[in-house]
Amino acid sequence: MNNKPFEPACPLPVSTKKTVQLAHGGGGRLMQELIQDVFVRAFHNPLLDSLHDGATWPVEKGTLAFTTDSYVVRPLFFPGGDIGTLAVNGTINDLAMCGAKPLYLSAGFILEEGLSLDVLQRVVHSMAEAARAAGVPIVTGDTKVVDRGKGDGIFINTSGVGLVPTGVRVLPTLIQPGDAILVSGDLGSHGVAVLSVREGLMFDGNVESDTAPLHRIVADLIDSGIEIHCLRDLTRGGLASVLNELAAAAKVGMTVDEVAIPVKEPVRGACELLGLDPLYVANEGRFVAIVPAMQAEAALAVVRRHKAASQATHIGTVTDHNPPMVVLRTVIGTHRVLDLLSGEQLPRIC
Repeated sequence: MNNKPFEPACPLPVSTKKTVQLAHGGGGRLMQELIQDVFVRAFHNPLLDSLHDGATWPVEKGTLAFTTDSYVVRPLFFPGGDIGTLAVNGTINDLAMCGAKPLYLSAGFILEEGLSLDVLQRVVHSMAEAARAAGVPIVTGDTKVVDRGKGDGIFINTSGVGLVPTGVRVLPTLIQPGDAILVSGDLGSHGVAVLSVREGLMFDGNVESDTAPLHRIVADLIDSGIEIHCLRDLTRGGLASVLNELAAAAKVGMTVDEVAIPVKEPVRGACELLGLDPLYVANEGRFVAIVPAMQAEAALAVVRRHKAASQATHIGTVTDHNPPMVVLRTVIGTHRVLDLLSGEQLPRIC
């Protein structure tokens, strides 16, 4: 016999205005309230306000670029940013790495039942501020709610479309032996900032995420007439993984100088303490540019005009090594191969 006391429940969920409920993803009144009170209020713009199944706009001459990415960072908030700023800046940067001018973003939210609406609004506000600062509006989106315990607070997917100007081609296959390898700034800050909050660690010095939109830097390079062969943002896997991917795609070798690679001392110290290699730690506002050697200094002069790339530097050279391989010239003058990691140093950081 079941002795559990009878507990009547109302089949119509009552909005507490404090946490996400399953009904917020059910297509009914609570979902409409969530869309209007949280998302439309934050992302307000003419294309979004039609609340159609998608956004439409006329296309100029050129080539369309399209990208999508998902964000599952833990914790949601960390020094220098949060999951919302990563979602906006990360997708903008993926478009920029194609040589595109980002035009519009979409945002898809997977929310866990019980999530504080204050937390959700804080994330959405960050996304709205990042989109406004970048000049790239969020024009359509979607929301789903999963059972309590079946998610991790918030997962976000953002997609973006952009326009590549006529005549601009930025591809790994354009990389040639003799090209210069440039990096836009210091490495490893994002991964260390996330880890510090996740594990409750304190490091000497102030370490904040480097998350930032990079599209204006790329546009400046293009407008300055720099012949960009390839661009890639240094997210998961860091500099070492990106260079390996590019070397394999272009069937070339690469040699980089450890002394020339910028890493802040607090980040270097944290990595030494934790047994991490900063060359494999993710970044969210850094990119590598590969350009003809004769244009390297001109390219550096252009990118250094921007705060997010003020520490840009020439770190290495593309070689004709076969098979493709990335080699690091160490601080003591020896050489070692920078290979791909078999696993992931820091999971759930973007």
